[in-house]
Amino acid sequence: MAGIVKKTLLLLLSLALFAPAMRAEEITVAAAADLNYALKDLAARFEHQTGNKVTLSFGASGNFFSQIQSGAPYDLFFSADMDYPKKLAAAGLVESASLRVYAIGHLVLWVPNSSNLDPQKLNMDLLLQPAVQRIAIANPQHAPYGRAAMAALDHFALKDRVANKLVLGENISQAAQFVQSGNAQAGLIALSLAMSPAMNNAGKYWELPADSYPEMMQGVAILSSSKHKSAAQAFIDYISSAEGAAVLQQYGFRVPSPQ
Repeated sequence: MAGIVKKTLLLLLSLALFAPAMRAEEITVAAAADLNYALKDLAARFEHQTGNKVTLSFGASGNFFSQIQSGAPYDLFFSADMDYPKKLAAAGLVESASLRVYAIGHLVLWVPNSSNLDPQKLNMDLLLQPAVQRIAIANPQHAPYGRAAMAALDHFALKDRVANKLVLGENISQAAQFVQSGNAQAGLIALSLAMSPAMNNAGKYWELPADSYPEMMQGVAILSSSKHKSAAQAFIDYISSAEGAAVLQQYGFRVPSPQ
């Protein structure tokens, strides 16, 4: 009897020792707002395949940059550009070896279906129409898509002509909400949002020429302070896989060539 009890205690002790290694990990992710739908889809697939949990926070890349500088406890940072992750890498706040381009974003001119204006026919001249009183863009101070929008307006010599019409969203997702809700009559938003389930059938859009704004190389990196680097790297690897790339393309992103 004593031997059985001893063996049982040893078994329980072994399980207790190995339990942490068997336990699924949870990673926290700071992500640019243009990823709102694509990354939720990717995270759900990753969780199903690995058992790890992914907690997502979406917002302006510049705001997350400031939060990470102040010690915010994220594991991963998905930016809408490469500048913010590179600056964090230079400061030692993210792992330089983990930094990579995960996607290339696109800018579109979007109007709701209720609009009589056709962006495919009018292109950027749509913004000059009397019916367009407000144009939604992301705040260029901390949102890469906002800076891209301003560059496009400059490219088409419209920046001064529509300056008094601009309304700024805190991030590109909020800018999309402004135009979707009717608080703006047109918006320069991310293609990934225009193609999302929430907006795909609610409006019409024209994709801006690639040479009208700087190429939107979007970067990801693991925070140096992360306690879940292996799980974070596994998530990056999944997004870089053929399956992950296919999901990103489904939401309108281009993906970089395999390295």
